Amino acid sequence: MEKFLMGNYDIIVVGAGHAGCEAGLASARMGKKTLLLSINLEAVAMMACNPSIGGTGKGHLVREIDALGGEMGINIDKTFIQSRMLNTAKGPAVHSLRAQADKNQYHIEMKKTLEAEKNLDLKQGEVTDLIIEDGKACGVVLKTGSCYRASAVILATGTFLAGKIFIGESAYDSGPNGLAPSMELAAKLREYGLPMRRFKTGTPARALAPSFDYDKMTPQDGDEKIVPFSFMNDDLQKDQVKCWLTYTNERTHKVIRDNFHRSALFGGQIEGVGPRYCPSIEDKVNRFADKERHQLFIEPEGLYTDEMYIQGMSSSLPEDVQVEFYRTIAGLENVEIVRPAYAIEYDCIDPLDLKTSLENRHIENLFCAGQFNGSSGYEEAAAQGLMAGINAVCKINGQKSFVLDRSEAYIGVLIDDLVTKGTNEPYRIMTSRAEYRLVLRQDNADLRLTERGYEIGLVKKDRYDRYLQKKRAVETETERLKNKIVRPEYVNNFLTKKGSTPLKSAVSMIELLKRPEITYDDSAEIDDDRPALSQHQKTMLEVQIKYEGYISKQMQQIEKFKKLENRKLSQNFDYNEVEGLRIEARQKLNQFRPVSVGQASRISGVSPADINVLLIHLEKLRRKKKEI
Repeated sequence: MEKFLMGNYDIIVVGAGHAGCEAGLASARMGKKTLLLSINLEAVAMMACNPSIGGTGKGHLVREIDALGGEMGINIDKTFIQSRMLNTAKGPAVHSLRAQADKNQYHIEMKKTLEAEKNLDLKQGEVTDLIIEDGKACGVVLKTGSCYRASAVILATGTFLAGKIFIGESAYDSGPNGLAPSMELAAKLREYGLPMRRFKTGTPARALAPSFDYDKMTPQDGDEKIVPFSFMNDDLQKDQVKCWLTYTNERTHKVIRDNFHRSALFGGQIEGVGPRYCPSIEDKVNRFADKERHQLFIEPEGLYTDEMYIQGMSSSLPEDVQVEFYRTIAGLENVEIVRPAYAIEYDCIDPLDLKTSLENRHIENLFCAGQFNGSSGYEEAAAQGLMAGINAVCKINGQKSFVLDRSEAYIGVLIDDLVTKGTNEPYRIMTSRAEYRLVLRQDNADLRLTERGYEIGLVKKDRYDRYLQKKRAVETETERLKNKIVRPEYVNNFLTKKGSTPLKSAVSMIELLKRPEITYDDSAEIDDDRPALSQHQKTMLEVQIKYEGYISKQMQQIEKFKKLENRKLSQNFDYNEVEGLRIEARQKLNQFRPVSVGQASRISGVSPADINVLLIHLEKLRRKKKEI
């Protein structure tokens, strides 16, 4: 087919899912002429699986995306229909916001945002090939023969690459939600020698709301006080919908066990590796045979549809079996399924082939993001898309890469885990993956990252001024609380009422607020001088006061971590010259080319003893250089 040039851009983004949207917006907002291509414009920010944003660990990512000037937090604040803060019985490090979305409205609002961005062109078109010249990505070819050239290309293909859907014995080529798959590009990437692998994910059935018996299920309400995702919003008021909780039972499990042989998962048709932390219902019944039940959440897909999402019950069993086992569940006895559950298999890259900037190690100016990198989840995808967009701009501008380390952000943990450790299953962020989670809280994401976003030109002045005002307000109030002295005769009745020990002598207000029984809002009763603070400001202030000792200890740990991260390693360093380094360590270090000693220490196959040998060698080189 004859090819014809249709335009020139600075950056081209392939795929307009959650990764592609953030990549395209970041690039355009940083001043680059950007083309965002989607195989179908109905796939823009599509919620192909669960109709929600956030959750444990994931909520932290959304706050960080927002703090850096991304769009996901703003978009979910526009379109949520229920909001809940998770893990509130635990410490603030693991508090995570989660919101149900009107999934169609989420798509519509994000598409409108993309269309309104002045440096961004959003177009429908299937990319079938890359233009690679002298080892550099410099454009794309579409199925129609159209070509677009650019200085950098970002691949954010989601689950479309060689997508294949499985429902029982039925298997057919398809992208998510019945959209067309991307078959030709998948084949081309393998031709170019990219280390591709096959992963799998899945989604539960959707059923009609009137067919559920809600009296047999437990209602799940949203929080009375709504906490926004975006730091640009102080207060959100909205009527919220209900979600519902129910459980599988032994009858459900028997139907599934009796039909294991008809599952694509157990029948051998699926070759891709699925997510361990989000297994299908047949996988749960098989792996956790001792469990009498598994919980399910019934969640609305939006305000203008009767479709309900049955969270916790993805499956690759045939449709007739799905109807049978769903109807064994309390409240689902007469359920009417409108979209069956399915498993989907797709191509993705081995993330060990990527630099910390998310640029490919072997094809220059080719950046990768989202599920294409072996991760799972909208939030993980969006975080990588944002960073790929930023770093593509940095590369074009001749600036150093914008990389967040593990002590700065969950985004840093996510990307470092992927590109340094790799993954053998779809990667999911969790609070347990972050060593410094007490510092990486969701309430302080703007204090950690907004300055960084402003420096690179993604955070605009209105957001930056808002951040500075919050920072000053919290600092000023902290100082006031340190200096305000309260006396026993004035506060002891209040303390007794709150179940707290009465004072014997005067203390500062900040010492009083360190008590777990006393909240900042409570203190209004005994503190007439309090300024008016936003909910964001009050939350951060209170956490900093109550956990000051723990935070201080963690900052000391971070200082030690930074020492290794700041010991930079040359990309031309020959590890074969390091005496005493084990053969495996030499091979791994020569292969991955870590940017620092810290990153080297996290590579599989490199031991602490190897790092000590490397540090001794570097010290010898430093002294020798000093003598010269």
